[in-house]
Amino acid sequence: MHTTPNRRLKAASLGLAAAAAIGANLAACGSSGGAAADIPRLAAAVPGTLASCADLAAKAAFPNTSITSATLAPAGSVTQTLAGVATAMPEHCVVLGKMNQRTSAVDGKSYAIGFEMRLPTAWNGRFFYQANGGNDGSIAGGNGAYGNLLGGSPVSNALLRGYAVISSDAGHVPDPAYPSGINGQTYGLDPQARSDYGYNAVGQLTPMAKNLIKAAYGRVPDRSYFVGCSNGGRHGFVAASRYADQYDGILAGNPGFNLPKAAVAEMWDNQAFAAIAPTGADGLPNIAASFSNADLKLVSDKVLGKCDALDGVADGMVGDPAQCQSRFSLAADVPTCAGAPDGTCLTAPQKATLAKVFGGPKNAAGAALYSTWPMDAGVGAQGWRDWKLGTSPGPGRNVVLGAPSLAYIFSTPPASPQVVDGSLASLMKFTLGYSFETDAPKIFATGGVFTESAMTFMTAPNPADLSALRNRGAKMMVFHGVSDPVFSYDDTVNWYQALDAKHGGDARAFARVYPVPGMNHCSGGPATDQFDMMTALVNWVEQGQAPDSVRAVSRTAALNNGLGAIPANRSRPLCAYPKVAKYNGGSIEEAASFSCQ
Repeated sequence: MHTTPNRRLKAASLGLAAAAAIGANLAACGSSGGAAADIPRLAAAVPGTLASCADLAAKAAFPNTSITSATLAPAGSVTQTLAGVATAMPEHCVVLGKMNQRTSAVDGKSYAIGFEMRLPTAWNGRFFYQANGGNDGSIAGGNGAYGNLLGGSPVSNALLRGYAVISSDAGHVPDPAYPSGINGQTYGLDPQARSDYGYNAVGQLTPMAKNLIKAAYGRVPDRSYFVGCSNGGRHGFVAASRYADQYDGILAGNPGFNLPKAAVAEMWDNQAFAAIAPTGADGLPNIAASFSNADLKLVSDKVLGKCDALDGVADGMVGDPAQCQSRFSLAADVPTCAGAPDGTCLTAPQKATLAKVFGGPKNAAGAALYSTWPMDAGVGAQGWRDWKLGTSPGPGRNVVLGAPSLAYIFSTPPASPQVVDGSLASLMKFTLGYSFETDAPKIFATGGVFTESAMTFMTAPNPADLSALRNRGAKMMVFHGVSDPVFSYDDTVNWYQALDAKHGGDARAFARVYPVPGMNHCSGGPATDQFDMMTALVNWVEQGQAPDSVRAVSRTAALNNGLGAIPANRSRPLCAYPKVAKYNGGSIEEAASFSCQ
């Protein structure tokens, strides 16, 4: 029987709802306190004081490592903007260095794993690895270098809280001879640079950083934490699997743990949008113009019309995303235009395109190449448009980022540098010519000097088996915006279901997922996206306080940058999957009026 795109989307949505029901049953069978009897409790970290800074280059010698500088930054000498306020950092030692400097035998270019560490004088006894997003390629400066605590506009950072923080470029920097618009992804022509980006930089930096901490404080850290969003969340999944003996807590946000597959999905989306987009003056499809802001707001409003009250109250947010997937129908609930779209309807091609995009990429045989995506109110937010479509006129951000990543980093063999040269014409040619039959399998391919496929060096070896992490008492917290347009929340749900099955229905004893309704990629959207999961993670690891929920707050309009409008300072509990926040009565602006059920 022929299945229409909308029916396929509906079937996938029903599958998500069924998965939630299964998850609820599995969770009910697990330990109520979220702590299996055979999982050890890790001791709390003990504070310390910086004993050495300027002489660390000599004291912290480590193989294949060069410390280029170590200087003391007095209190207040550097600041970071937190929640819109320039905040003075405490006194700390700033260490810059490089590991594994080399000249590639493949492309002749120079490579090294560059890093920066910030070591506070008043140390809390903990190590904080800040993983970067995107393609890495630079030390994270004002965010990662101080320990970004994630979420929208955080009010603190790791350095302020006394962590010893590291940030790195993951083994490559942009090629100055290549257009900056695609961030120099030609490092993917070097197999070692691919591996460093995927996992090896973390493996190299972690013992080096702990040795440096020992030289600075007289002892290694008591507890070690790994934190990142997007590609940084992917790094967290890799650390949880490959380096479980090195980290006590993993905080992974909007994780792109199947990043090469998600890049294939970007090509799928771009081709779908391009098919209905008007042609620009340059002769190329203007992907950004395939849907207006009014079109996307219409879809968001219709999702809210069917799903807003599922959590017990109409508040402009979809509190029960799994149930929403079986309630909302793109075909039935969004009017079809008889003429041009005017904000009250979508054309039949527009509806078919959205069904295709949300249904996820497939090859000609109908096999899924990535994941479905849930319908959620955040589809109408600027963050969704920016990533999926771009701002009109424009090609869509996914064309700029996804095309060169697939061409050079995720495909074996990689394309020659002339294939995607940074020009819009070359980006669009690659995107629109991408084959889901012959090109998509290249993310699994090896050959010649490329002995690891993209799906090998970019993903955790067995993400559903985290026995090593579990058995030593370490914990993992994952949050994901339900309206993420880059990495699908459905993919994270599917991972957690597999993890739960592998661990006998008790994954919640050491790993939990926190959906953030309405949130786009790592932040933004009609969501309560300002939260502190780091404190919850530390309390779980070191005090045994399993977090059934984390309180989240919506930002003010000034801090939210127009990424989604709900009342400022609204609070909600972010519930550990599969539970959702249900309204119990009282003010709808207060988290206390909701409970996780």
